[in-house]
Amino acid sequence: MKARMLATHVALPVLAIAVSAQARAADFDWMKFKGKTVTFLANNNPVSQALLTYKADFEKLTGMTLKVDGYQEQQMRQRLVTVMNANSDEVDVFMTLPSREGEQFAAAGWYADLTTMAKNEVAKDYDPSGVSQALLKAATFNGKLTSMPMNLEGPIFYYRTDIFKKCGLDAPKTIKDVEAAAEKIKTCDGTVTPFVSRGLKPAVAYTFSNLLHNIGGTYIANGKSNLCSAKGKEALDTYSRLLRDFGPPGVVNYSFQQISALYRGGRAAMAFESSNELRTVMEGGARLKDTGLLPFPAGDAGQVPTTIGWGMAVSSHSKQPDAAWYFVQWATSPEVQKKMALQGIAPPRPSVANDPEYRKWIDEEPVRKEWQAALDVLATKGSSEVGYPIVANPQSREFIGQAVQDLILKQKPIDQACADADKALDALIALN
Repeated sequence: MKARMLATHVALPVLAIAVSAQARAADFDWMKFKGKTVTFLANNNPVSQALLTYKADFEKLTGMTLKVDGYQEQQMRQRLVTVMNANSDEVDVFMTLPSREGEQFAAAGWYADLTTMAKNEVAKDYDPSGVSQALLKAATFNGKLTSMPMNLEGPIFYYRTDIFKKCGLDAPKTIKDVEAAAEKIKTCDGTVTPFVSRGLKPAVAYTFSNLLHNIGGTYIANGKSNLCSAKGKEALDTYSRLLRDFGPPGVVNYSFQQISALYRGGRAAMAFESSNELRTVMEGGARLKDTGLLPFPAGDAGQVPTTIGWGMAVSSHSKQPDAAWYFVQWATSPEVQKKMALQGIAPPRPSVANDPEYRKWIDEEPVRKEWQAALDVLATKGSSEVGYPIVANPQSREFIGQAVQDLILKQKPIDQACADADKALDALIALN
């Protein structure tokens, strides 16, 4: 499923929203809910960190108080499950990944339908038709708009240009080049980890899916899990071998925090991690001049990068969904998304991506130009398929991660690891 994330074509339903919104924008009052408190359940990642830099601006604009309930990603979802299962109104707005939990949360009835709000309560400068249509479509389930896009992201390839030069290496063009580079760096510079990517079980699918699709593999064929296909086994073997032979000790516990810290600290030569992590990786400036960025190098199927985005959703249990929508609208407005873009959060609005101030910021550093070039590839070639395209997508990611970990730790031969995963995944597929 291709996702053209920065497509400028305006689909008819969204155009209808825009026309209605323009008619009502003149009556919009940002102070309508002055005195209320909105609670935001946030994933403590670079997206929310950039957004919350401007928390005081929202409170000044609206007269509302923004209460932030922030956690790491897994803990955030655990907190959300607890709140939603209790039918509690403790959370008004929460961050969500439509590509991961969209179908599941929609089936559970956890999302408020934003369609009407996006028609009837829109500020003059909000421009709902300017948001990526592909991301809006990805956030729509059974005709209900469940969240508004916060960013555009996908895993990209970070590499140390100074180490590559020292070891006589060119930037890799293929997956085999990545393996060859890792092998050479292992002998050329013993002070660094040659390659690092996600090894934590629930986090693996984000990066593994990109490699699987580049190789030409699919998660499902003829209604059955397809990890034991030739391409599926090649992807499992390649991904796990890169981490087992060239990754850091304990890589099965690595997600974005550990990877970014390792690379930023100068202790990794190559890192396959989220485009969102540019801000974190460049923090302190040590990596600003010695880093190159690329979409993940091609396999037999070329480059099919993973492309997704975080969204902001209003809880179906919120007792003040209209006030909550004001926060969602402010956070996903062109003005705020431009400010976030200048912190390295890729904007889901084409108008922001083409803004002169943003383009100037991009042009100031070569590494930012490469970052934007990689994002352009994500936007035009990307797939939003991360894990299995089923309601039980989050559970499917656990089984993908388990198969990878079984191979990294040499706990199973590949035929057994993929067969065990396929058996469990077929059971999940059958439930849909």
